[in-house]
Amino acid sequence: MTLRSYFLISASEPKLTNPEEVQEAIRGLKASEAQGQNGIPNRTLKHLPQGAVSLLVQIFKVILLTHHFPTVWKQAQVISILKPGKDPPLPSSYRPISLLDTIGKLFENILLARILHAASERGLMRDEQFGFRPRHSTSLQLARLCERITKIFSEKKLTVAVFLDVAKAFDTAWIDGLLYKLTLLNLPPHIVHTISLYLRDRTFEAFFQTAMSSCRGMRAEVAQVD
Repeated sequence: MTLRSYFLISASEPKLTNPEEVQEAIRGLKASEAQGQNGIPNRTLKHLPQGAVSLLVQIFKVILLTHHFPTVWKQAQVISILKPGKDPPLPSSYRPISLLDTIGKLFENILLARILHAASERGLMRDEQFGFRPRHSTSLQLARLCERITKIFSEKKLTVAVFLDVAKAFDTAWIDGLLYKLTLLNLPPHIVHTISLYLRDRTFEAFFQTAMSSCRGMRAEVAQVD
């Protein structure tokens, strides 16, 4: 099937995405975020004319139809940010941040909406899950926790809390295991396939001050974006 055919099919499939959704995703971008290799900052995307937005809609529809994540969107420039109060000479004092193509990051928001919808539709999201969910925040979770503790105190009962902080959770993610779990959870095959293409064959170049590494491949971990 030719690229023109894909565009014709996508034009007749309104459920894939639409200008309103893409515009909403653009409005949600942070103007201060650093640009990736395409050199297009988010503040530029926020001023795109309607014609350009329509082209993005068509591109995103084709990607959703073909379940293909473009290779150029998986090439990261990794910079190191010094953690507050840490010793600069120590490598562990820095947090790596992947600067990615801003158009690719915009499409990630469209893909995330489909993942959240599929997870919610299948009842995979627990009520206690507040991270990475729309209309949920750490502030709401803290308010919920405080309300529960206050209620238990009023009943003269004991309260016990356990807080876990998983070290290097992004850096050590097992991609095959993650995809296997997504399959077991019965997520739509096309979403799992797109996530697989998103996670695999990623490359990066590391920058530190004036030095730059050669291009390397990622065999584990998921990108932490700015």
